[in-house]
Amino acid sequence: MPAINLYEDKPVQAVLLMCSAVFCFTLIDTSAKWLVTVGLLPLQVTFVRYLGHFASSLAFFLPREGSRIFLSQSYRIQITRALFLMIGTFFNFLALKYLPLNVTIAIFFAAPLLISILSIPILREHVPFNQLLAVFGGFVGVLVIIKPDEFGFQFELIYSVAALVCASMYFVLTRLVAQIDSNSVSQIYSSGVPTIILFPLIISIWEWPETYAEIVMMIFIGCFATIGHSFATIAYRWAKASFLAPIIYIQLIFITIISWLVFDHLPKFNTIVGTFIIIFAGIYFLNLQKKIKRDVSSI
Repeated sequence: MPAINLYEDKPVQAVLLMCSAVFCFTLIDTSAKWLVTVGLLPLQVTFVRYLGHFASSLAFFLPREGSRIFLSQSYRIQITRALFLMIGTFFNFLALKYLPLNVTIAIFFAAPLLISILSIPILREHVPFNQLLAVFGGFVGVLVIIKPDEFGFQFELIYSVAALVCASMYFVLTRLVAQIDSNSVSQIYSSGVPTIILFPLIISIWEWPETYAEIVMMIFIGCFATIGHSFATIAYRWAKASFLAPIIYIQLIFITIISWLVFDHLPKFNTIVGTFIIIFAGIYFLNLQKKIKRDVSSI
């Protein structure tokens, strides 16, 4: 079956959708941190997140599109993408058990820069040398965040870095599948594959929630995932991965407010400094890309 290119050029709509997706991702992390804080295992929270995502995706898409939601133009890419998302989610939830939300999110802010690097060999997108310097500046910001403090280096920071790498690969592969598969297909595979893989592992370690609040939060985390990743998949169909990548920085506003209101966590000085280094590097990167587009269009 020949591949179908579903790409459309809608940059404004893509930005708005990506902002909405980022807000949903913030709610996923908040829900996950709350669940692991009250005692649920990170692996169980990971499974619940994907089970809820899968169930809500089936309930929403199956009555409308039928069995077509299982038919992909590239099963290999869809499954690989789902595996990267699953592994990244697990490491992120594991990090959230030990680290404040603002630290894990600040490290994740390096994702746009890493996505830009990965877009070169995978998506064949051109990234000039001065933009690579912006990427380097972003990783300097990450190093500022994870440097040893008065308590010494926290090994759990490695979990966040692993989640960063996996999430970046997921978003790059999302750009690939968004051009050939519908959003419904992508949602079914990104949620169904992890659910099937994790189910045998969860049976022996499952712990039932003790309160109604935990049950509600376990349901919500799957709904947030379905909505957020649907928005992201459509956005990547409407704009380039490297163009949308800096949108993730709006999460700084979301996470600072939620982390303070829910967990009474405010960012430390090195987290603030490192975060702004990463953001300035990302803004510089975006401005360079806009200049390149203007130069190309004027030729």
